[in-house]
Amino acid sequence: MKTKRVFIGIFGRRNQGKSSLINAIAGQDIAIVSDIPGTTTDPVKKSIEVFGIGPVVFVDTAGIDDTGEMGEKRITKTKEVLKTIDVAVIVISENTFGKEEKEWIKDLNYFAIPYLIVHNKSDKESLTDTLKHHLEEFGVPVLECSSLQNKGIKELIDALVRITPPSAYISNTFVGDIVSNGDLIVLVMPQDSEAPEGRLILPQVQLIRDILDNHAVVVGLQPQELKGYIDKQKPNLVITDSQAFDFVSKIVPVSIPLSSFSIILARAKGNFEDYLKGTPAISSLKNGDKILMLESCTHVTSCEDIGRHKIPRMLRSFTGKDLRFEWVTALSPLPDLDDINLGIQCGACMVTQKQVSVRMKQLIDKQIPISNYGMAIAYVTGIFDRVTEIFKQ
Repeated sequence: MKTKRVFIGIFGRRNQGKSSLINAIAGQDIAIVSDIPGTTTDPVKKSIEVFGIGPVVFVDTAGIDDTGEMGEKRITKTKEVLKTIDVAVIVISENTFGKEEKEWIKDLNYFAIPYLIVHNKSDKESLTDTLKHHLEEFGVPVLECSSLQNKGIKELIDALVRITPPSAYISNTFVGDIVSNGDLIVLVMPQDSEAPEGRLILPQVQLIRDILDNHAVVVGLQPQELKGYIDKQKPNLVITDSQAFDFVSKIVPVSIPLSSFSIILARAKGNFEDYLKGTPAISSLKNGDKILMLESCTHVTSCEDIGRHKIPRMLRSFTGKDLRFEWVTALSPLPDLDDINLGIQCGACMVTQKQVSVRMKQLIDKQIPISNYGMAIAYVTGIFDRVTEIFKQ
């Protein structure tokens, strides 16, 4: 199994010692520390290694009690962090715990983010028994620390290891449950203007590594070479770039399982069943309906861009409707979802499983059907059942 980065958000009021706590955990000064409240403004990421988890990115945030117009904007930025993290730490000090912390805990529970509570600066004032009993009612670890004296830091790290779900740092295999030792897997990888110069894109690299990890044989080729190869060899599975579905599906016999990079990544990232259920909603789209295209990376687009041009063109042609589209890149906040009729997520190779699930939850809670780039293309190409069948067995 491959190790992923775990994102841990540090939240609390101003001047609670959040940055100092990160420095104490890291054993070095990696976050700016000051007695002046509000030193940390925008969320800041600090990468360190934590024994028992692996690579960890601590997200240092502005105070949840910030004030004024700029303070409100900083709190909004901090709230967006909730949609990107795997674990959270609520930092309090001087026995101060109230409305702000409770509101944050409510949000953490909504996004199903495991968390713990740290009473920092215990060298100045210890946690009272009354508050300790109150905090224990939340059913999460409550720890006393002093980042200044480095007390309780080991216990904090141990607690973080315990509450971090293995899914946050152990990668799911992409094809390990559908291939066997010695299987021949063919990857069809078009090298068009969207392909980066001199290298393969991340999903292709990830699949190659996963196939090798599972002791199968991998062959990579472009669509033009597929027929000649299939005529000589019979692979156990063909995985193609989704945008080549129409071409590839006519060459690969139905006796050979077929899928795409995007669909396989979607399965590993979660929400697969929601995509299966939501994709047929494409047939119900009406004139004026809006589709939210969710791209999990930022890149320079071209006329061959799959999310910006190809999929919108395919959907308009398939439905015969005048559809509207809106795009969200990376982990930017989602727009108002009230007028969204369908969400389509990319393969999400650049983000974590948690980040995808939190994003999808926002659409699902609004009862908006969701799909995936590969599934949407397969559906309008007429091979949706074929390319998902292998995962239903």
